[in-house]
Amino acid sequence: MIIAKRKPLKDILKMIENCKKILLVGCGTCVTVCSAGGEKEVGILSSLIKIAFKKEGKSIEIIERTVKRQCEKEFIEEIKEEIVSCDAVLSMACGIGVQAIADIFEDVSVYPALDTTFDGMPEEQGVWVELCSCCGNCVLDKTGGVCPITRCAKSLLNGPCGGSQDGMCEVNEDTPCAWQLIYDRLKKQGKLDLLTEIEPIRDWSTSKSGGVRKIIREDLKL
Repeated sequence: MIIAKRKPLKDILKMIENCKKILLVGCGTCVTVCSAGGEKEVGILSSLIKIAFKKEGKSIEIIERTVKRQCEKEFIEEIKEEIVSCDAVLSMACGIGVQAIADIFEDVSVYPALDTTFDGMPEEQGVWVELCSCCGNCVLDKTGGVCPITRCAKSLLNGPCGGSQDGMCEVNEDTPCAWQLIYDRLKKQGKLDLLTEIEPIRDWSTSKSGGVRKIIREDLKL
């Protein structure tokens, strides 16, 4: 899922300093799960903004809403009236959600309340780890389900760099060496022969290096 964290309050206040009425809108999927932009976080941020404005001798009207997904137009349509009635929208979604609202309502100022960080999963309560770089050319079938692009600090595709010590990465001693994980996993599966296959030079055109990406499924189009 997409992992995000709230921007510093001072940065958020700077965005909306001249606003009299804003729509503070959360998202009910990824950022809710990582406790960054769900209904609870919308309420907390709303209170913090009101307190900050009051300290400055100013007032602000805040409409609080949380939609199922900000990245899909049909859910954004549910808050259309609130959006057009406000000076600005403060989105507590990932960068995709922010842009989705901004693309539909081009004459409305839409501000991000979160910093989108990475695609990952919960490792333990309150801890999330990056596992996927969305490179568009997955090799997990060859690496025992461990992504060397993301989990290796150097994104090496044909084995470790030689700098790891006791199974830990030389770049960060708290991070396991991805290729040690790959070796251990493939050994358990009896598939170490996969490591003898040389992965060709990476075609980065499938990643962000190739520009804006789009997936079209003709079988799903109406």
